[in-house]
Amino acid sequence: MPSREPCFMTASELVQSIQARKLSCKEVMEAHVAQIERVNPKVNAIVTFVPEQALQQARQADEALARGEKTGPLHGLPVAHKDLTDTKGLRTTYGSAIFKDHVPAENALCITRIQQAGGITVGKTNTAEFGAGSHTFNQVFGTTLNPWDTTKTSGGSSGGAAAALACGMVPLADGSDLGGSLRNPANFCNLVGFRPSPGRVPGWPSIAGWFTLSVQGPMARTVQDTALLLSVMAGYDRRSPIAIDQPGGMFAQPLDRDFRGVRIGWLQDLGGLPFDHRVKTVVDGQRKLFESLGCVVEDGEPDFSGADEAFRTWRAWYYQLAFGKLLKPYRHLIKATVIEEIENGARLTGERIAQAEAKRTALYHRVRAFMETHEFMVLPVNQVPPFDTDREYVSEIEGVKLARYTDWMRSAYYISSIGLPAISVPAGFTPEGLPVGIQIVGRHHDDFGVLQLAYAFEKTAQAGNQKPPVAD
Repeated sequence: MPSREPCFMTASELVQSIQARKLSCKEVMEAHVAQIERVNPKVNAIVTFVPEQALQQARQADEALARGEKTGPLHGLPVAHKDLTDTKGLRTTYGSAIFKDHVPAENALCITRIQQAGGITVGKTNTAEFGAGSHTFNQVFGTTLNPWDTTKTSGGSSGGAAAALACGMVPLADGSDLGGSLRNPANFCNLVGFRPSPGRVPGWPSIAGWFTLSVQGPMARTVQDTALLLSVMAGYDRRSPIAIDQPGGMFAQPLDRDFRGVRIGWLQDLGGLPFDHRVKTVVDGQRKLFESLGCVVEDGEPDFSGADEAFRTWRAWYYQLAFGKLLKPYRHLIKATVIEEIENGARLTGERIAQAEAKRTALYHRVRAFMETHEFMVLPVNQVPPFDTDREYVSEIEGVKLARYTDWMRSAYYISSIGLPAISVPAGFTPEGLPVGIQIVGRHHDDFGVLQLAYAFEKTAQAGNQKPPVAD
Protein backbone atom coordinates (compact mmCIF):
# COMPACT_ATOMS: atom_id res chain seq x y z
CA MET A 1 0.00 0.00 0.00
CA PRO A 2 1.54 3.38 -1.00
CA SER A 3 2.37 5.81 1.80
CA ARG A 4 -0.26 8.49 2.43
CA GLU A 5 2.40 11.03 3.41
CA PRO A 6 2.71 12.66 -0.05
CA CYS A 7 -1.04 13.32 -0.07
CA PHE A 8 -0.79 16.02 2.57
CA MET A 9 2.51 17.55 1.55
CA THR A 10 2.09 20.92 -0.11
CA ALA A 11 2.48 21.15 -3.87
CA SER A 12 5.62 23.22 -3.34
CA GLU A 13 7.09 20.52 -1.08
CA LEU A 14 6.23 17.84 -3.62
CA VAL A 15 7.95 19.81 -6.40
CA GLN A 16 11.10 20.15 -4.29
CA SER A 17 11.07 16.47 -3.31
CA ILE A 18 10.64 15.33 -6.91
CA GLN A 19 13.40 17.59 -8.19
CA ALA A 20 15.73 16.44 -5.36
CA ARG A 21 14.90 12.78 -6.20
CA LYS A 22 13.55 12.21 -2.67
CA LEU A 23 10.26 11.13 -4.21
CA SER A 24 9.60 9.82 -7.68
CA CYS A 25 6.68 11.05 -9.76
CA LYS A 26 5.41 7.47 -9.72
CA GLU A 27 5.46 7.33 -5.91
CA VAL A 28 3.59 10.64 -5.70
CA MET A 29 0.99 9.49 -8.20
CA GLU A 30 0.52 6.08 -6.59
CA ALA A 31 -0.12 7.72 -3.23
CA HIS A 32 -2.75 10.07 -4.67
CA VAL A 33 -4.43 7.36 -6.73
CA ALA A 34 -4.72 5.21 -3.62
CA GLN A 35 -6.16 8.15 -1.67
CA ILE A 36 -8.75 8.78 -4.38
CA GLU A 37 -9.76 5.12 -4.43
CA ARG A 38 -10.06 5.05 -0.63
CA VAL A 39 -11.70 8.42 0.13
CA ASN A 40 -13.56 9.55 -2.98
CA PRO A 41 -16.52 7.18 -2.41
CA LYS A 42 -17.15 9.05 0.87
CA VAL A 43 -17.47 12.50 -0.72
CA ASN A 44 -18.00 12.09 -4.50
CA ALA A 45 -15.48 14.74 -5.51
CA ILE A 46 -13.75 13.22 -8.55
CA VAL A 47 -16.32 12.06 -11.08
CA THR A 48 -14.15 10.96 -14.01
CA PHE A 49 -10.97 9.16 -12.96
CA VAL A 50 -8.07 8.05 -15.20
CA PRO A 51 -5.55 6.34 -12.88
CA GLU A 52 -3.82 4.17 -15.49
CA GLN A 53 -3.25 7.14 -17.78
CA ALA A 54 -1.97 9.23 -14.86
CA LEU A 55 0.41 6.50 -13.66
CA GLN A 56 1.79 6.05 -17.19
CA GLN A 57 2.44 9.78 -17.46
CA ALA A 58 4.09 9.74 -14.01
CA ARG A 59 6.50 7.03 -15.19
CA GLN A 60 7.25 9.12 -18.28
CA ALA A 61 7.87 12.15 -16.03
CA ASP A 62 10.44 10.14 -14.07
CA GLU A 63 12.15 9.10 -17.28
CA ALA A 64 12.36 12.73 -18.39
CA LEU A 65 14.05 13.64 -15.10
CA ALA A 66 16.47 10.73 -15.48
CA ARG A 67 17.44 12.02 -18.92
CA GLY A 68 18.11 15.46 -17.48
CA GLU A 69 15.41 17.13 -19.53
CA LYS A 70 14.15 20.58 -18.64
CA THR A 71 10.97 20.31 -16.61
CA GLY A 72 8.09 22.63 -15.80
CA PRO A 73 7.10 24.06 -12.40
CA LEU A 74 4.39 21.41 -11.86
CA HIS A 75 6.44 18.45 -13.08
CA GLY A 76 4.91 15.21 -11.85
CA LEU A 77 2.12 16.75 -9.75
CA PRO A 78 -1.37 15.20 -9.86
CA VAL A 79 -3.98 17.80 -10.85
CA ALA A 80 -7.76 17.52 -11.19
CA HIS A 81 -9.82 19.71 -13.52
CA LYS A 82 -13.28 21.11 -13.00
CA ASP A 83 -15.90 19.33 -15.07
CA LEU A 84 -17.00 22.70 -16.42
CA THR A 85 -13.68 23.06 -18.30
CA ASP A 86 -12.92 21.27 -21.57
CA THR A 87 -10.28 18.54 -21.44
CA LYS A 88 -9.21 16.92 -24.70
CA GLY A 89 -10.21 13.28 -24.93
CA LEU A 90 -11.64 13.24 -21.39
CA ARG A 91 -15.35 13.31 -20.65
CA THR A 92 -16.56 16.80 -19.74
CA THR A 93 -20.24 17.02 -18.83
CA TYR A 94 -20.62 20.59 -17.48
CA GLY A 95 -22.70 18.90 -14.77
CA SER A 96 -25.52 18.46 -17.28
CA ALA A 97 -27.39 15.33 -18.34
CA ILE A 98 -27.47 16.85 -21.83
CA PHE A 99 -23.69 16.41 -22.05
CA LYS A 100 -23.27 13.25 -19.97
CA ASP A 101 -21.26 11.55 -22.74
CA HIS A 102 -19.51 14.63 -24.17
CA VAL A 103 -15.78 14.29 -24.92
CA PRO A 104 -14.11 17.53 -26.11
CA ALA A 105 -11.74 17.51 -29.05
CA GLU A 106 -9.55 20.26 -27.58
CA ASN A 107 -8.35 21.53 -24.23
CA ALA A 108 -9.29 24.83 -22.72
CA LEU A 109 -6.24 27.10 -22.61
CA CYS A 110 -5.79 26.79 -18.84
CA ILE A 111 -5.71 22.98 -19.09
CA THR A 112 -3.07 23.12 -21.82
CA ARG A 113 -0.94 25.43 -19.67
CA ILE A 114 -1.20 23.18 -16.61
CA GLN A 115 -0.25 20.10 -18.64
CA GLN A 116 2.61 21.87 -20.41
CA ALA A 117 3.95 22.87 -16.98
CA GLY A 118 4.17 19.19 -16.06
CA GLY A 119 0.88 18.74 -14.22
CA ILE A 120 -0.59 15.29 -14.70
CA THR A 121 -4.35 15.00 -15.11
CA VAL A 122 -5.93 12.42 -12.78
CA GLY A 123 -9.55 13.23 -13.54
CA LYS A 124 -12.43 15.69 -13.44
CA THR A 125 -14.03 17.23 -10.36
CA ASN A 126 -17.76 17.52 -9.81
CA THR A 127 -19.57 20.80 -10.47
CA ALA A 128 -23.01 22.30 -10.15
CA GLU A 129 -25.09 22.02 -13.32
CA PHE A 130 -23.67 24.59 -15.76
CA GLY A 131 -21.94 26.15 -12.73
CA ALA A 132 -25.23 27.56 -11.40
CA GLY A 133 -25.52 27.88 -7.64
CA SER A 134 -22.95 27.33 -4.92
CA HIS A 135 -24.01 23.77 -4.05
CA THR A 136 -22.42 20.99 -6.10
CA PHE A 137 -25.00 18.50 -7.30
CA ASN A 138 -26.27 17.39 -10.71
CA GLN A 139 -28.25 14.66 -12.45
CA VAL A 140 -25.14 13.01 -13.88
CA PHE A 141 -22.99 12.41 -10.81
CA GLY A 142 -25.06 13.38 -7.78
CA THR A 143 -23.93 15.49 -4.83
CA THR A 144 -20.45 16.26 -3.54
CA LEU A 145 -20.27 16.11 0.26
CA ASN A 146 -18.28 18.27 2.64
CA PRO A 147 -15.26 16.41 4.10
CA TRP A 148 -15.71 18.19 7.44
CA ASP A 149 -19.30 16.99 7.77
CA THR A 150 -20.72 14.78 5.05
CA THR A 151 -24.27 15.92 5.80
CA LYS A 152 -23.26 19.38 4.53
CA THR A 153 -22.54 20.85 1.11
CA SER A 154 -18.99 21.40 -0.12
CA GLY A 155 -20.14 24.60 -1.80
CA GLY A 156 -19.84 25.21 -5.48
CA SER A 157 -19.71 25.35 -8.25
CA SER A 158 -16.10 24.13 -7.84
CA GLY A 159 -17.22 21.91 -4.95
CA GLY A 160 -15.63 18.76 -6.31
CA ALA A 161 -12.27 20.52 -6.55
CA ALA A 162 -12.56 21.69 -2.95
CA ALA A 163 -13.51 18.30 -1.53
CA ALA A 164 -10.73 16.57 -3.49
CA LEU A 165 -8.12 19.00 -2.18
CA ALA A 166 -9.33 18.86 1.41
CA CYS A 167 -9.13 15.05 1.35
CA GLY A 168 -5.59 14.92 -0.06
CA MET A 169 -6.69 13.43 -3.38
CA VAL A 170 -4.74 16.11 -5.29
CA PRO A 171 -2.40 18.93 -4.22
CA LEU A 172 -3.77 21.37 -6.83
CA ALA A 173 -7.04 21.90 -8.67
CA ASP A 174 -8.38 24.45 -11.11
CA GLY A 175 -11.84 25.98 -11.00
CA SER A 176 -13.89 28.92 -12.13
CA ASP A 177 -15.70 31.75 -10.36
CA LEU A 178 -18.66 33.77 -11.61
CA GLY A 179 -20.44 34.57 -8.37
CA GLY A 180 -18.07 32.93 -5.89
CA SER A 181 -17.45 29.46 -7.31
CA LEU A 182 -13.78 29.36 -6.30
CA ARG A 183 -14.13 31.31 -3.06
CA ASN A 184 -17.30 29.72 -1.68
CA PRO A 185 -16.20 26.05 -1.80
CA ALA A 186 -12.73 26.94 -0.52
CA ASN A 187 -14.43 28.75 2.36
CA PHE A 188 -16.68 25.74 3.08
CA CYS A 189 -13.79 23.23 2.94
CA ASN A 190 -11.00 25.12 4.78
CA LEU A 191 -8.93 25.84 1.67
CA VAL A 192 -7.56 28.72 -0.37
CA GLY A 193 -9.55 29.75 -3.44
CA PHE A 194 -8.47 32.72 -5.55
CA ARG A 195 -10.63 34.69 -7.97
CA PRO A 196 -8.09 36.51 -10.18
CA SER A 197 -8.76 39.73 -12.03
CA PRO A 198 -10.70 39.20 -15.28
CA GLY A 199 -8.16 38.53 -18.02
CA ARG A 200 -5.46 37.34 -15.64
CA VAL A 201 -6.18 33.77 -16.77
CA PRO A 202 -7.32 34.22 -20.37
CA GLY A 203 -10.54 32.39 -21.12
CA TRP A 204 -10.29 30.34 -24.31
CA PRO A 205 -12.44 29.13 -25.88
CA SER A 206 -15.22 31.47 -24.77
CA ILE A 207 -18.58 32.40 -26.22
CA ALA A 208 -18.34 35.81 -24.53
CA GLY A 209 -14.80 37.11 -24.89
CA TRP A 210 -15.48 40.48 -23.24
CA PHE A 211 -17.44 39.03 -20.31
CA THR A 212 -15.82 39.90 -16.96
CA LEU A 213 -18.01 38.13 -14.39
CA SER A 214 -16.68 34.61 -15.01
CA VAL A 215 -12.99 33.87 -14.49
CA GLN A 216 -10.83 30.76 -14.17
CA GLY A 217 -8.40 30.38 -11.32
CA PRO A 218 -6.56 28.19 -8.81
CA MET A 219 -7.49 26.39 -5.61
CA ALA A 220 -5.08 24.73 -3.17
CA ARG A 221 -4.47 24.03 0.51
CA THR A 222 -2.04 26.93 0.96
CA VAL A 223 -1.60 30.42 -0.43
CA GLN A 224 1.85 29.59 -1.78
CA ASP A 225 0.48 26.60 -3.70
CA THR A 226 -2.36 28.75 -5.02
CA ALA A 227 0.20 31.26 -6.30
CA LEU A 228 2.20 28.40 -7.84
CA LEU A 229 -0.77 27.21 -9.87
CA LEU A 230 -1.69 30.77 -10.84
CA SER A 231 1.86 31.31 -12.12
CA VAL A 232 1.14 28.58 -14.67
CA MET A 233 -2.47 29.47 -15.52
CA ALA A 234 -1.89 33.23 -15.91
CA GLY A 235 -0.26 35.08 -18.79
CA TYR A 236 -1.18 36.91 -21.95
CA ASP A 237 -2.94 35.24 -24.88
CA ARG A 238 -4.15 37.32 -27.81
CA ARG A 239 -7.24 35.13 -28.31
CA SER A 240 -8.75 36.74 -25.21
CA PRO A 241 -9.59 40.42 -25.81
CA ILE A 242 -9.33 41.19 -22.08
CA ALA A 243 -6.11 39.24 -21.44
CA ILE A 244 -3.72 41.08 -19.10
CA ASP A 245 -0.32 41.56 -20.75
CA GLN A 246 1.81 40.40 -17.81
CA PRO A 247 3.66 37.07 -17.44
CA GLY A 248 2.25 34.43 -15.14
CA GLY A 249 5.72 33.83 -13.74
CA MET A 250 5.40 36.97 -11.63
CA PHE A 251 3.30 34.92 -9.20
CA ALA A 252 6.20 32.54 -8.56
CA GLN A 253 8.03 35.29 -6.66
CA PRO A 254 8.29 35.12 -2.84
CA LEU A 255 5.13 36.38 -1.18
CA ASP A 256 6.75 37.95 1.89
CA ARG A 257 5.91 41.61 2.53
CA ASP A 258 5.97 44.11 5.40
CA PHE A 259 2.38 45.27 6.01
CA ARG A 260 3.10 47.90 8.65
CA GLY A 261 0.98 50.98 8.01
CA VAL A 262 -1.14 49.38 5.27
CA ARG A 263 -4.76 50.50 5.63
CA ILE A 264 -7.55 47.92 5.44
CA GLY A 265 -11.25 48.62 5.18
CA TRP A 266 -13.14 46.24 7.49
CA LEU A 267 -16.48 45.91 5.72
CA GLN A 268 -19.64 45.79 7.81
CA ASP A 269 -22.72 44.43 6.03
CA LEU A 270 -22.47 45.69 2.43
CA GLY A 271 -25.54 47.85 2.75
CA GLY A 272 -27.65 45.72 5.06
CA LEU A 273 -27.04 42.10 4.02
CA PRO A 274 -27.94 39.47 6.64
CA PHE A 275 -25.08 37.32 7.99
CA ASP A 276 -25.19 34.19 10.11
CA HIS A 277 -23.77 35.20 13.50
CA ARG A 278 -21.37 32.24 13.48
CA VAL A 279 -19.69 33.51 10.31
CA LYS A 280 -19.39 37.07 11.63
CA THR A 281 -17.95 35.83 14.93
CA VAL A 282 -15.13 33.93 13.21
CA VAL A 283 -14.32 36.70 10.73
CA ASP A 284 -14.49 39.57 13.23
CA GLY A 285 -12.32 37.51 15.59
CA GLN A 286 -9.44 37.81 13.11
CA ARG A 287 -9.35 41.60 13.11
CA LYS A 288 -6.64 41.69 15.75
CA LEU A 289 -4.52 39.37 13.65
CA PHE A 290 -4.38 41.92 10.82
CA GLU A 291 -3.52 44.57 13.39
CA SER A 292 -0.71 42.32 14.67
CA LEU A 293 0.72 42.37 11.14
CA GLY A 294 0.95 46.15 11.43
CA CYS A 295 -2.13 46.91 9.35
CA VAL A 296 -4.30 49.88 10.17
CA VAL A 297 -7.78 48.34 10.26
CA GLU A 298 -10.70 50.73 9.96
CA ASP A 299 -14.45 50.16 9.93
CA GLY A 300 -16.10 51.36 6.77
CA GLU A 301 -17.20 50.33 3.32
CA PRO A 302 -18.11 51.87 -0.01
CA ASP A 303 -21.72 52.14 -1.09
CA PHE A 304 -22.55 48.83 -2.82
CA SER A 305 -25.93 49.92 -4.17
CA GLY A 306 -26.39 48.70 -7.73
CA ALA A 307 -24.18 45.63 -7.23
CA ASP A 308 -27.12 43.25 -7.01
CA GLU A 309 -28.87 44.53 -10.13
CA ALA A 310 -25.64 44.67 -12.13
CA PHE A 311 -24.65 41.13 -11.23
CA ARG A 312 -28.07 39.55 -11.77
CA THR A 313 -28.56 41.34 -15.08
CA TRP A 314 -25.25 40.29 -16.58
CA ARG A 315 -25.53 36.78 -15.15
CA ALA A 316 -28.93 36.33 -16.83
CA TRP A 317 -27.57 37.81 -20.07
CA TYR A 318 -24.73 35.27 -20.04
CA TYR A 319 -26.93 32.27 -19.25
CA GLN A 320 -29.27 33.13 -22.11
CA LEU A 321 -26.31 33.51 -24.45
CA ALA A 322 -24.55 30.32 -23.37
CA PHE A 323 -27.48 27.97 -22.77
CA GLY A 324 -30.58 29.56 -24.31
CA LYS A 325 -30.46 27.32 -27.39
CA LEU A 326 -30.74 24.26 -25.13
CA LEU A 327 -33.95 25.33 -23.43
CA LYS A 328 -36.53 24.24 -26.02
CA PRO A 329 -35.17 20.77 -26.90
CA TYR A 330 -33.84 19.86 -23.43
CA ARG A 331 -36.00 21.73 -20.92
CA HIS A 332 -36.81 18.47 -19.10
CA LEU A 333 -33.09 17.91 -18.43
CA ILE A 334 -32.33 21.38 -17.03
CA LYS A 335 -32.78 22.33 -13.37
CA ALA A 336 -35.28 25.03 -12.46
CA THR A 337 -32.77 27.68 -11.41
CA VAL A 338 -30.90 27.45 -14.72
CA ILE A 339 -34.21 27.70 -16.61
CA GLU A 340 -35.00 30.78 -14.52
CA GLU A 341 -31.66 32.40 -15.45
CA ILE A 342 -32.11 31.67 -19.16
CA GLU A 343 -35.66 33.04 -19.21
CA ASN A 344 -34.64 36.12 -17.24
CA GLY A 345 -31.95 36.73 -19.83
CA ALA A 346 -34.41 36.38 -22.67
CA ARG A 347 -36.62 39.07 -21.13
CA LEU A 348 -33.83 41.63 -20.80
CA THR A 349 -34.27 44.87 -22.70
CA GLY A 350 -31.60 47.16 -24.00
CA GLU A 351 -32.74 49.79 -21.49
CA ARG A 352 -32.36 47.45 -18.54
CA ILE A 353 -28.89 46.28 -19.61
CA ALA A 354 -27.84 49.92 -20.08
CA GLN A 355 -29.10 50.86 -16.61
CA ALA A 356 -27.32 47.88 -15.03
CA GLU A 357 -24.05 48.77 -16.71
CA ALA A 358 -24.35 52.41 -15.65
CA LYS A 359 -24.90 51.30 -12.06
CA ARG A 360 -21.96 48.90 -12.22
CA THR A 361 -19.69 51.63 -13.55
CA ALA A 362 -20.76 54.02 -10.79
CA LEU A 363 -20.22 51.24 -8.23
CA TYR A 364 -16.72 50.55 -9.54
CA HIS A 365 -15.74 54.18 -9.14
CA ARG A 366 -17.15 54.39 -5.59
CA VAL A 367 -15.12 51.32 -4.65
CA ARG A 368 -12.06 52.69 -6.45
CA ALA A 369 -12.32 55.95 -4.52
CA PHE A 370 -12.63 54.02 -1.23
CA MET A 371 -9.56 51.97 -2.11
CA GLU A 372 -7.47 55.04 -2.85
CA THR A 373 -7.08 55.22 0.94
CA HIS A 374 -7.61 51.54 1.81
CA GLU A 375 -5.34 49.14 -0.05
CA PHE A 376 -7.49 46.11 0.83
CA MET A 377 -11.00 45.27 1.93
CA VAL A 378 -11.77 42.37 4.28
CA LEU A 379 -15.16 40.71 4.70
CA PRO A 380 -16.77 37.26 4.98
CA VAL A 381 -16.73 35.04 1.90
CA ASN A 382 -20.27 33.76 2.38
CA GLN A 383 -23.11 34.90 4.59
CA VAL A 384 -23.67 31.39 5.98
CA PRO A 385 -21.62 28.33 7.00
CA PRO A 386 -22.00 25.03 5.08
CA PHE A 387 -25.65 23.96 4.96
CA ASP A 388 -27.40 20.59 4.66
CA THR A 389 -27.03 18.78 1.34
CA ASP A 390 -30.79 18.18 1.09
CA ARG A 391 -31.33 21.93 0.71
CA GLU A 392 -30.78 23.25 -2.80
CA TYR A 393 -30.00 26.70 -1.42
CA VAL A 394 -30.42 28.86 1.67
CA SER A 395 -33.77 30.64 1.91
CA GLU A 396 -33.38 32.42 5.27
CA ILE A 397 -30.56 33.96 7.33
CA GLU A 398 -31.08 34.97 10.97
CA GLY A 399 -34.83 35.26 10.39
CA VAL A 400 -34.48 37.27 7.17
CA LYS A 401 -36.24 35.64 4.20
CA LEU A 402 -34.24 35.51 0.97
CA ALA A 403 -35.92 36.17 -2.36
CA ARG A 404 -33.55 34.37 -4.75
CA TYR A 405 -31.45 31.22 -4.76
CA THR A 406 -28.17 33.17 -4.81
CA ASP A 407 -29.00 35.75 -2.13
CA TRP A 408 -26.97 33.96 0.55
CA MET A 409 -23.78 34.50 -1.46
CA ARG A 410 -24.08 38.22 -2.20
CA SER A 411 -20.97 38.92 -0.11
CA ALA A 412 -19.07 36.99 -2.80
CA TYR A 413 -20.85 38.10 -5.96
CA TYR A 414 -20.88 41.79 -5.09
CA ILE A 415 -17.10 41.54 -5.44
CA SER A 416 -17.45 39.69 -8.75
CA SER A 417 -19.52 42.55 -10.10
CA ILE A 418 -16.62 45.01 -9.79
CA GLY A 419 -13.92 42.72 -11.15
CA LEU A 420 -11.44 43.03 -8.28
CA PRO A 421 -9.11 40.18 -7.28
CA ALA A 422 -10.35 38.34 -4.19
CA ILE A 423 -9.26 35.33 -2.17
CA SER A 424 -10.75 33.03 0.46
CA VAL A 425 -8.35 31.95 3.22
CA PRO A 426 -9.15 29.65 6.18
CA ALA A 427 -10.04 31.72 9.25
CA GLY A 428 -11.49 29.29 11.77
CA PHE A 429 -14.45 27.09 12.60
CA THR A 430 -17.98 27.43 13.90
CA PRO A 431 -18.85 25.81 17.26
CA GLU A 432 -20.09 22.82 15.22
CA GLY A 433 -16.66 22.41 13.60
CA LEU A 434 -17.58 23.80 10.17
CA PRO A 435 -14.93 25.83 8.31
CA VAL A 436 -15.22 29.59 7.81
CA GLY A 437 -13.01 31.53 5.41
CA ILE A 438 -12.14 35.20 5.29
CA GLN A 439 -12.25 37.20 2.04
CA ILE A 440 -9.46 39.61 1.13
CA VAL A 441 -10.11 41.96 -1.80
CA GLY A 442 -7.43 44.02 -3.52
CA ARG A 443 -7.23 46.98 -5.85
CA HIS A 444 -7.76 46.75 -9.60
CA HIS A 445 -5.29 44.21 -11.05
CA ASP A 446 -3.37 43.88 -7.75
CA ASP A 447 -3.60 40.08 -7.71
CA PHE A 448 -0.08 39.77 -6.29
CA GLY A 449 -0.84 42.10 -3.40
CA VAL A 450 -3.89 40.02 -2.46
CA LEU A 451 -1.76 36.88 -2.42
CA GLN A 452 0.83 38.63 -0.25
CA LEU A 453 -1.68 39.71 2.40
CA ALA A 454 -3.35 36.29 2.31
CA TYR A 455 0.05 34.66 2.81
CA ALA A 456 0.83 36.88 5.80
CA PHE A 457 -2.59 36.17 7.31
CA GLU A 458 -2.29 32.42 6.72
CA LYS A 459 1.13 32.20 8.39
CA THR A 460 -0.22 33.83 11.53
CA ALA A 461 -3.75 32.38 11.67
CA GLN A 462 -2.66 28.76 11.00
CA ALA A 463 -6.33 27.85 10.48
CA GLY A 464 -5.74 25.72 7.39
CA ASN A 465 -3.45 23.12 8.95
CA GLN A 466 -6.15 20.70 10.09
CA LYS A 467 -7.28 17.69 8.06
CA PRO A 468 -10.96 16.80 7.75
CA PRO A 469 -11.94 13.58 9.56
CA VAL A 470 -13.05 11.78 6.39
CA ALA A 471 -9.52 12.02 4.93
CA ASP A 472 -7.83 9.86 7.59
